[in-house]
Amino acid sequence: ARFPRGRGAMAAAGPGAGAGGAVKTLALVLEDEARRGGGGGGGGYCSGDTVSGQVLLELAGPLPLRGLRLEAAGRARVAWSESPGAVPGAGTWGMAVRAPGPGPRREAEVRYLDIQQSLLRDPPEGEAENLILLDGRHEFPFSFQLPQEPLVTSFTGKYGSIQYYVKAVLERPAVPDQSVQTELQIISHIDVSSPALLTPVLRSQEKMVGCWFFTSGPVSLSAKIERKGYCNGEAIPIYAEIENCSSRLIVPKAAIFQTQTYLASGKTKTFRQMVANVRGNHIASGSTDTWNGKTLKIPPVSPSILDCCIIRVEYSLAVYIHIPGAKKLMIEMPLVIGTIPCIGFSSRNSSITSQFSMDMSWLALTMPEHPEAPPNYADVVSEEEFSRHVPAYPPPIDCEEQLCCPVFAYIQEFRFQPPPLYSEIDPHPTDVEEVQPVSFML
Repeated sequence: ARFPRGRGAMAAAGPGAGAGGAVKTLALVLEDEARRGGGGGGGGYCSGDTVSGQVLLELAGPLPLRGLRLEAAGRARVAWSESPGAVPGAGTWGMAVRAPGPGPRREAEVRYLDIQQSLLRDPPEGEAENLILLDGRHEFPFSFQLPQEPLVTSFTGKYGSIQYYVKAVLERPAVPDQSVQTELQIISHIDVSSPALLTPVLRSQEKMVGCWFFTSGPVSLSAKIERKGYCNGEAIPIYAEIENCSSRLIVPKAAIFQTQTYLASGKTKTFRQMVANVRGNHIASGSTDTWNGKTLKIPPVSPSILDCCIIRVEYSLAVYIHIPGAKKLMIEMPLVIGTIPCIGFSSRNSSITSQFSMDMSWLALTMPEHPEAPPNYADVVSEEEFSRHVPAYPPPIDCEEQLCCPVFAYIQEFRFQPPPLYSEIDPHPTDVEEVQPVSFML
C-alpha cells in the first residue's frame, strides 16, 4: 500500500473506551533503503551513520494503544552441538561405547547494538494511559545514530551469524503485541590500499612423488600474487612456475577458499568451502609450465571479518597440483577481501608495477643460470651475401693520415651493411685532386 506523508490523528482514550479496531497494515521502511541497495549487493550502514525511516500503520477503525516503540539491535551468535562422545567402560568387558543422543551444545553471543525509542507522545497528566489512534493511514518517522565504535560486518554462516535489525512493536491493551522488523545491513570497511595489504606474497614447495625405493622424481611449485588485499569482482593475477620431474602427468589448479571459525565455551568449530577455482593445462613428465598472470576472479562474497571475538571469516588463495596416485602438492597464500578498492590501480597496472618490485629469487624462476651467448655473425649471414657486401681489403695505411671528408658523411652508407671485419675502403670517394683510401680499424 502507498502511504501519504503527514502524521495521523491521535486522541487520548477516556474511561470506558472500547478496544475495537483492526490493524490492516503495519510496515517499517528505511529512507536510505533504495540508495543503499536495500541490504543487497554493496549497500550498507557504517559506524556513526544515521538511520532514518517511518513506521506505516493502516487501521480499519479506532485502535486503543499502550505504545508504539522502535528497537534496533545487533548480535553475533554462535551455536553448534558436539558429536556424541565415547563413554569409557560402559560396554561389554569395559569397552567404550558411543553415548546416545547429541553431544554437548556450544553457544556464545556478543551484543553490538541496543537502541529503543518511543514513537508515541506521552499522554498529559490526569488523562488515560491508553491512546486511541483513529482509523486511516498513519506515518511515524524515526531517526537514530549508530554507535561510533566499530561495528562488525553482517554475516550469516554455517554455525553462527552477525545480524542487525530494526523492529517496530505495537503495544495494545489485552491483546498480544504486534511487531514488524527489517534487516539492517552493516559493513565494516576494509581499505585494500593500506600498506599491509599491498605487499606481495610468495610461496614455494617441492614434493617427491612415490614412496620408499619407488620414487619417480620431485614435483616443484612456486607461486606469487601481487598483493594480499582484493575486492569483490577483481581478478587476481597468479604467477607460478611448475616443474614436473616425476613420471606422472600432473594438473595445476588454483582456488579461493573461505574459512569460517566459530568460538564458544572454549571450543572451536571450523567450516571451509571453495568459492572460486581455475584449472591449468596438463604437464607431462620432464616438462615445466609457467603462469604469467593467470587470472582468478573473486565472486560476490562477504568481506573478511577479523574483528569479532567469536566469528572469524578468512580467505586464502591455494595453488595446488593434482598428482595421480599421490597426495596433492598445495601452497596457500593469505587473502583479505576488502570493501574499498585500490585507488588509481587496476589489475594490469599493479601487475606491471609489481614486476619492478620482485625479489631476485622470483626472477631466478624464469631466468637461466648461464645466459646463452649471441650467435656469430657468420652463422646468421650466408657466405654469398657476405662476399657481396664485403670488398677486397687494401693494405693498411697510417691511421694518423688526414681524412679528406668528415667521418659522419659515411655513416648513412653503413646503416644496412654488415659490420666490417677489420677495415673497408670508402666506396664513395669525393672528387678531389688526390684521393686517399680510407680504412677503419675496429
